Amino acid sequence: MTISSPVIAVFGASQTPRDHPHWDAAVRCGAGLADAGFAVATGGYGGIMEAVSRGASEAGGHVIGYTAPAVFSGRVGANQFVVEEVAAETLTERIHAMLEGADGAIALDGSIGTLAELVMAWNVAFVAQFSGAAAKPLIAVGDRWRRIVADLAQDLDTDGGLVTCVGDVDAAVAAVSLALTDSF
Repeated sequence: MTISSPVIAVFGASQTPRDHPHWDAAVRCGAGLADAGFAVATGGYGGIMEAVSRGASEAGGHVIGYTAPAVFSGRVGANQFVVEEVAAETLTERIHAMLEGADGAIALDGSIGTLAELVMAWNVAFVAQFSGAAAKPLIAVGDRWRRIVADLAQDLDTDGGLVTCVGDVDAAVAAVSLALTDSF
């Protein structure tokens, strides 16, 4: 399927329950992205991924779910809000495909998987300079990511400025929208 809208990958926890405040924020993030004219890509499963997908879908946005059936054999297919499922063989192929297909990314609340996605997106943004490409916008939401990014940037002597850390999903949608305004 060909998408005319820019795509924003959104990373987040797979186990967040619907009654958790992060669920509502993720729904708002998906809706905000769709309202701003973006298609949304997630890991396609439950939790934050489903909440973002739901928000985008209910706001009329296009939702892509990048799944890894062989890795997550206990999860049957993408969540109900995904209209386009892209299946990958491995976890790293899944993350690579999602980043390759996205014009920017947002990291919401999550655990080790979300951290892996954030760090991989950060590394892709860092190495873009070696090929003369522009780094894609990368936004991280919340104090946890702010602390981790600051610590890693200092400990690894790398460019922490490639990750824009914000306090909430509304600021994340605004930041990615601003970063991509002139691109599309």
